[in-house]
Amino acid sequence: MALHDSLTMMRLPVDSSSHYAVDIDVRTAGEVYDPAFEAVIEQMLVRLGEDPDREGLKRTPLRVAKALDFLTSGYTTSMDQVINNALFQSESEDMVIVKDIEFYSLCEHHMLPFFGKVHVAYVPKDKIIGLSKIARVVDVFARRLQVQERLTNQIADAMMEILEPGGVAVVAEASHFCMMMRGVQKQNSSTITSAMRGSFRDDARTRGEFMALVRP
Repeated sequence: MALHDSLTMMRLPVDSSSHYAVDIDVRTAGEVYDPAFEAVIEQMLVRLGEDPDREGLKRTPLRVAKALDFLTSGYTTSMDQVINNALFQSESEDMVIVKDIEFYSLCEHHMLPFFGKVHVAYVPKDKIIGLSKIARVVDVFARRLQVQERLTNQIADAMMEILEPGGVAVVAEASHFCMMMRGVQKQNSSTITSAMRGSFRDDARTRGEFMALVRP
């Protein structure tokens, strides 16, 4: 039975920008989120041989729709929202590093998770940025369908654009479920990527200092 047929009351409008219901309708717990998206997920459950109406799966389409919207929220988040004027004038030209930033993303090839840590450094010129904003920049690009190589470069390019610093360095290390759960099934494998801009690319001493400081 399709999701649309299983609802017993008239569905109320959904705000398409947020995917949240303007009001409530009834299914199991009465919550409406994104009917079209939920219908697709329900059909996927049927295709897998499951019964979407059994107790454990009745709210699964709604939960999956919410989860996927959160995990891909980077598509609809702007850098202006993220930075929110947290740029400050500074005369410092000393390296700034935020290391061990946890991230979670979805591989664009199989839509399976990959996750790990990112180290981000920059050499200021005239501006510094609130430290928490660096982690938020990482999240903007991680919360999309991604490949690690592109993710690493997008973070570096965004930091260069936002701060116009002397240089930016980004190193990411991650484990990929598409290698761990399927395919070659190598549970202990990890992937390391780096992106160097400005002084980190051109000056071996600056790059070496960064690598020494983020090394475990």
